[in-house]
Amino acid sequence: MNCLNTAWSSHAAELRGWLCHRLGNSALADDLLQDLFLKALRQGDRFCALHNARAWLFEVARNLVADHLRVAHTMVELPEDLVAVPEDVETVDILTGCLPRVLSELGVEDREAITLCDLQGMPQADYAQHIGLSLSAAKSRVQRARVRLRAHMSTACQVITDEQGRVSDFVPRN
Repeated sequence: MNCLNTAWSSHAAELRGWLCHRLGNSALADDLLQDLFLKALRQGDRFCALHNARAWLFEVARNLVADHLRVAHTMVELPEDLVAVPEDVETVDILTGCLPRVLSELGVEDREAITLCDLQGMPQADYAQHIGLSLSAAKSRVQRARVRLRAHMSTACQVITDEQGRVSDFVPRN
């Protein structure tokens, strides 16, 4: 494993500097540098067969940083005014009771666009392919369907909004 010692002595300082710069934490950089060395050590003779050991070390270091950042979800406490559930959420949740009836009164294309993209979560690119349109045309169709749904829902359910545009009241419709 003389090749690993040679590569390590040649690139360890540069790798540590790169890790410190990316992470902003020298102790964490040292931990990941140790993990990197262990990964290289586990390669055994395959490490010695590498054409460019430096490139391999930096690639594995980059992956270690990405893995660490993916796992390290920083939690931030929300301010009290954001933690509370807005009063109008209940009204909007109840308003969804109008949706099936209003949706059934829309045209077939509008109903399909709303159902697939908004209710079932199909990406608009997949929707475009499904209906045989360009992505731009499919996006336009979804936007027009949303406008018609909103207008029909506002009329059919007699939706009342406040100054900020939030639903404040409506008449339930079964």
